[in-house]
Amino acid sequence: MPFARLASATTPTCHIGLGLAAVGRPGYINLGRDRDLPADRTVDALRERTHELLDAAYAQGVRYFDAARSYGRSEEFLANWLRARPDAGDVVIGSKWGYTYTADWTTEAERHEVKDHSLAAYERQRAETAALLGDRLDLYQIHSVTPDSPALTDKELHARLAEAAAQGLTVGFSTSGPAQADAVRAALAVTVDGERLFRTVQSTYNALETSAGPALAEAHDAGLTVIVKEGMANGRLAEPHAPEPLKAVAREAGLGCDAVALALVLRRPWAGVVLSGAATLGQLASNLHAPAVDLDEGQLTRLDALAEDPQVYWRQRGRLPWH
Repeated sequence: MPFARLASATTPTCHIGLGLAAVGRPGYINLGRDRDLPADRTVDALRERTHELLDAAYAQGVRYFDAARSYGRSEEFLANWLRARPDAGDVVIGSKWGYTYTADWTTEAERHEVKDHSLAAYERQRAETAALLGDRLDLYQIHSVTPDSPALTDKELHARLAEAAAQGLTVGFSTSGPAQADAVRAALAVTVDGERLFRTVQSTYNALETSAGPALAEAHDAGLTVIVKEGMANGRLAEPHAPEPLKAVAREAGLGCDAVALALVLRRPWAGVVLSGAATLGQLASNLHAPAVDLDEGQLTRLDALAEDPQVYWRQRGRLPWH
């Protein structure tokens, strides 16, 4: 597996990855984007910002980069960076299929992405990803699997994914929604010729949304690499939006709320890679302090008390505007 390359890494940031959802397109649901990105979010401006973040992350020891077909031009920006950085041959590259970007580079679109987990969608998007990332792609994930996703029962799709795995591509899935734990467990049961199909899982887990934790521990015990996304809850755990208990622990630690929030996730023994979704160099630098945060039992108890009912969490997430 490509993630075995990270196992021997010795930098404190080897368990932090950089996700490109926030910078591959002009609109996203993260809070504070009016401050984080230039007012004129042209393709060139966001390409430049993406490359700056990739350069800074690589220089600080980050070795996993995460894109998706639906993240606007994230795969294109990443491919451009890889061509310009032949020294970065040690990075692990992941992307996702299953959503199509439909916003046409605007923040005002009625629909920003359309979900389709069919075999036809996989074949189309696999070709599109291959045209950009070629053999630099290490991991290809089904984007936002839910318990009712046809991707969990489509045997023809499973066979095609197994073919890709046999050719050296790691096959995984991501989850979203209040039933993430059910989706993880259902995906763990998917096999082809008696072998488990998926080798990685990427799920939302943070101080506010912890419901997938037990299922992610099961996935880790089954041998999957666990990738954690949305550790900052789309900005709800960053200044100035962070809840007061998190702000208090951050003051005690002398670091940002974001570093503490990500440190909480990094402490989970099943967490293989925790994604930073930074949109600015300052955010990235602050996120990368997370491995240095030492939380005591009292602080952990206060942070654990922030967890919300998953239905409430995902309902609020669904109301976040595409800035």
